[in-house]
Amino acid sequence: MTKLNINDFVGTVGRPKILMVDDREENLVALERLLRDLPLELYRASSGNEALKLTLHHDFALALLDIQMPEMDGYELAEILRNEEKTASMPFIFISAIYTDNINVFRGYEKGAFSYITKPFEPEVLLNKVKFFVEKYQQEELLKITLNNLENLVQERTLELEKANGELVRSNEELERFAYVASHDLQEPLRVISSYLQLLEKKYNDQLDDKAQKYIATTIDASTRMKRLINDLLLFSRVGTRGEEFIGINLNDLIADVLSDLEVTINEHKAKIEVDSLPEIKGDPSQIRQLFQNLIGNGIKFGKPDVPSYIKIGYRNDEDNQVELFVEDNGIGIEKEYFDRVFIIFQRLHTRQMYEGTGIGLAISKKIVERHGGQIWIESEPGQGSVFKFTLAGII
Repeated sequence: MTKLNINDFVGTVGRPKILMVDDREENLVALERLLRDLPLELYRASSGNEALKLTLHHDFALALLDIQMPEMDGYELAEILRNEEKTASMPFIFISAIYTDNINVFRGYEKGAFSYITKPFEPEVLLNKVKFFVEKYQQEELLKITLNNLENLVQERTLELEKANGELVRSNEELERFAYVASHDLQEPLRVISSYLQLLEKKYNDQLDDKAQKYIATTIDASTRMKRLINDLLLFSRVGTRGEEFIGINLNDLIADVLSDLEVTINEHKAKIEVDSLPEIKGDPSQIRQLFQNLIGNGIKFGKPDVPSYIKIGYRNDEDNQVELFVEDNGIGIEKEYFDRVFIIFQRLHTRQMYEGTGIGLAISKKIVERHGGQIWIESEPGQGSVFKFTLAGII
């Protein structure tokens, strides 16, 4: 550890104060001369009572105490200083030419003295002791200032964070209201458009040529896709604000329900689903169900042409009360450069003509995993299938 010099601290915390207590003027003068070259503020006291008054108004780095004084000797003064909260930890050095036997030296240490010097003493000895205690005092003062500054900084940052969180909560509430209103207001005209186009197609189908019928079909398809997009956007916006309370979830039962919902798709693609025995976790059942539905559905959708889809679902224990689950497929795979992109909303790697969908499913999955205190990532090679891995907190 680097040795610190008291001169380095003067500009930071001010000049340390030293209290000199002695009933003899010549002794006080001698101490002043000895210490005058150090960057210190020196205070005199010719009695114990005068010393106590000075400690009420000043914080001293060190006190130099004579022992034999009228009214109150150094031992009595030391005992009072040790019993006062303000001066309880203030170091002091006894300086005496009279009580030099071991009994009195031990008594000095018993009263809380940090050192005991007998007269006549070597000036360098006293100077080194003073420097030591002053440097220690300055280090403690610097530490107090640093801790105080850190505390103030933490308070400032906490207030800023609370303000930012408040603004974020208000912003999320406004976005949620907007998403609800927008979804309602947008879906209503879409329903009207779709309904009237279907009526038009039904009533005047015989009077419309092939081109007109194609226009109507294209418009109905577009309105259907827009409705799906609005619903997915609404679902995406509500992952963090409209989630259910976390409860215990039996993943085996949940996966069985998901596979039941996807039964038609599974049969159409002749998919084989293999599921390991899965653990129980704590989470939002509807969101975890949505998560597995998205990942299993994607595994089937992005399968290889003319090859039956194969999906495997499993897990391994992780650290910190987490479980790492995976959904593995034998599909077309993904290039490494797109690993992060697939989790960004509206980022499609293929045209809508090749694969239907809004491009929001994996973005929703990522938000669900993050709400559950986990992370999601992908391991894949083109033509070799993909493995979506994710962690969930709260394993039971």
